[in-house]
Amino acid sequence: MVEHRLIERMVEIIRISLDRVETTGDIDPFLIDNFADFISFYADATHHGKEEDILFRDLSDRSLSPEDDRLMKELMEEHLFGRKTTKALKEANDRYRKGDDSALGQIEDKLRNLVDFYPSHIEKEDKVFFPASRAYFTEEEEKAMLEEFQEFDSKMIHRKYGTIVEELEAGQ
Repeated sequence: MVEHRLIERMVEIIRISLDRVETTGDIDPFLIDNFADFISFYADATHHGKEEDILFRDLSDRSLSPEDDRLMKELMEEHLFGRKTTKALKEANDRYRKGDDSALGQIEDKLRNLVDFYPSHIEKEDKVFFPASRAYFTEEEEKAMLEEFQEFDSKMIHRKYGTIVEELEAGQ
């Protein structure tokens, strides 16, 4: 849940920037790059990655209540929505950067989608799903999961910068 606080801070920055875009009709494509990178790498690959690759994996071995099972599937669908929205944001930003002014409306739409999406998604996880999921694990299992989360995090920086180098090499 600590990660959620940082995501909330970024969502507020996105909201403020979106208000500015709606007022001025202009946006800095590099700012959008930063938003998309944060959402793709931190919120999705790192945060959602731990949820999907560790928490949801371990919960799939448990006999979840019908409500908890439904909620877990709903959260997975929401993660997909976030990925698709961020991908569409990147594509619109690329078009805008190349001079397609019509892409600005799509950028605004995708930013609005993210600003509307994340607060309710985070609240659902913080107040409903995460507390309920703890009942399925012993204290020792939770401790082992936290250690696996830390190991997952330690690999992410190498993944991010490895990807950057690969993309730069491919562009040469």
